[in-house]
Amino acid sequence: MLTAALIIAAALVLGGKDLWHQVQEWLAKLPRPEIAGRQVAAAALLIGAVAAWHLGSPVTPGPGPEPAPGPLDLRGLFVGPTGAEDAAVVAALTGELADEIAWDGRQEDPVFKTGVALDELRQRARQLRCRGVSIGQRQPQARDAIARHLEAAVGNNGGPLDEAQRAAWVKAFTDISEAAARVTQ
Repeated sequence: MLTAALIIAAALVLGGKDLWHQVQEWLAKLPRPEIAGRQVAAAALLIGAVAAWHLGSPVTPGPGPEPAPGPLDLRGLFVGPTGAEDAAVVAALTGELADEIAWDGRQEDPVFKTGVALDELRQRARQLRCRGVSIGQRQPQARDAIARHLEAAVGNNGGPLDEAQRAAWVKAFTDISEAAARVTQ
């Protein structure tokens, strides 16, 4: 509204007296409705209320609520100078394990056929990726939370894998990966 008023004022200034006289003549020819003082006051109050509402409202909404942590929350469990790096390694490693286990399950003759084979894959991948460094020793709280999550999600049955058990392993590793990734954000 302010912009429109400024544009009209600029046109009047640039147009000079001739434009102002033409506008006055045009306004004089318009029929004038009878407006009571109460109607003018009501209109002014409404315009003021709309202007105050628009000027008083923030244009940008505030930050939304933090996303739900999911089935596993590792925030605050990766501590110390290597905490963020350790969480990133865990996120990458478990995310890759989930992808490999899911891919293997789609093959005609999967390599990983038992829970023991999957647990050995997890241990060997951790040893190879971390080159002998134990993130679990540096981050015992995270290690214990991840162990509890794995125990609850896949149990300790090392026997043959069916599709449901394989899907449980994939979901468990995906949950760990997402939880560790949230720590680094």
